Amino acid sequence: MAKEIKTEIVINAVPQKVWNVLVDFDNYPNWNPFIKLLKGDVKAGNQITVQIAPHEAKGMTFKPEVLAFDGPKEFRWIGHLLFRGIFDGEHKFELIDNGNGTTTLIQSEKFKGILVPLLKGQLDNNTKRGFVLMNEKLKEEVEKNL
Repeated sequence: MAKEIKTEIVINAVPQKVWNVLVDFDNYPNWNPFIKLLKGDVKAGNQITVQIAPHEAKGMTFKPEVLAFDGPKEFRWIGHLLFRGIFDGEHKFELIDNGNGTTTLIQSEKFKGILVPLLKGQLDNNTKRGFVLMNEKLKEEVEKNL
């Protein structure tokens, strides 16, 4: 089974400014309502530590593998619950230069595994809401410094 959540927002800044805030992981506790902690050597092939707190749901800490870290365009990782095939999530931040001084942030995640059907309701509600809240707060954080 598979499921994808996809959200997007237009931010009034060029991609590099958005990227600078997105990858300032030490500052996440000050503005990010969804990802409370992200630490480690963030580059493709490395394992990092991520702590999420979905809206009105139990938080969790996991150790995904970075698949892409290509600024100011894409940051992507894949995480697994216990082991591959149970509940896998490929999370992606994509920055698109709109050519007019704005950037479209697309935050998405593709879920696969045998537990996806059981967790569909939580993904559709709490996880998606966490993405939307993070997008909104990222926009505020980037635009307040312009």
